[in-house]
Amino acid sequence: MTWFTATTALLTVLGTAPAGAADTWQQVGTDSRSGVSGLAYEGRTEDGDGVNALVVHDNKKSGQPRLSRITYTESSTVIAPLAWDGAEPVDLEAVEPIPGMPGEYLAVTGRGILYRVKVVDTTATVVDYTPLPAIAEGDDFESFALVARGGMFAALWADRGAGAGRPATLYAAPLSFAAWGQPLFGAVSQRTYRSSSPTVDGTRHISDITVTDSGRIVVGSAGDAGDDGPFDSAVSDAGRVTLSAAGRVRITLAESPTVLGTFPGYKVEAVECLPGSADALLGTDDENLGGYVRTVPVCAT
Repeated sequence: MTWFTATTALLTVLGTAPAGAADTWQQVGTDSRSGVSGLAYEGRTEDGDGVNALVVHDNKKSGQPRLSRITYTESSTVIAPLAWDGAEPVDLEAVEPIPGMPGEYLAVTGRGILYRVKVVDTTATVVDYTPLPAIAEGDDFESFALVARGGMFAALWADRGAGAGRPATLYAAPLSFAAWGQPLFGAVSQRTYRSSSPTVDGTRHISDITVTDSGRIVVGSAGDAGDDGPFDSAVSDAGRVTLSAAGRVRITLAESPTVLGTFPGYKVEAVECLPGSADALLGTDDENLGGYVRTVPVCAT
């Protein structure tokens, strides 16, 4: 188990740009160890004016932060690292709350190892971990999303792709849980996906996935020229997902994805639709330049 010192665990206000200002991004990290690789909605603040969310970091060395909690409002963002209790993952890239299971989350690494964790106060405890199904040679994952309908679950995740020669591969499968906590997957389907934006060399066609209440699939895409940038990103309407009462998952992707927003200068790796809102919380992993968060209205049904 990794514990953080009292100094590093202090809440720190890292961004103060008001909503609607020319630059609405709020900084939540200043180096390569503090970028935002994935976001999971945790709940509204007590006064209802802000959002609590969990953030995963793609760190690889023992003792480096894996998970933090942010409190985001229109005027500031507060961040605090959480202790990680259990086997340390390498390169966490996405995290998602499990619907109907308060405090429980699924987090996935770039190589496709899925961790189920329980968060209580300032500690995340590993319940179980398992590889994703149907991992293909060369797959590199940055995304994971869950859909819940009538007590049934489905999971979506994607190999990110790389430029014109390698589209993303979007995977989908029914999901259930063993009595001891292990995630169990049904039959896996897959679709290829090419983003409309950005169009730079090496574009990651899917850098994250979120699903609206009506089943729209909203994805982030990112261009990354190196650890010091330049970066470029977009968020797009990629298609729809349905989950039948029998647990059948169906994915329909748009032939020409609709670009909902572009974000030059930032590498968006986290997109999380906020329940009961048209807004998504975005997060960036800008490598040596740190990480930023903001909201954008891209989740209207």
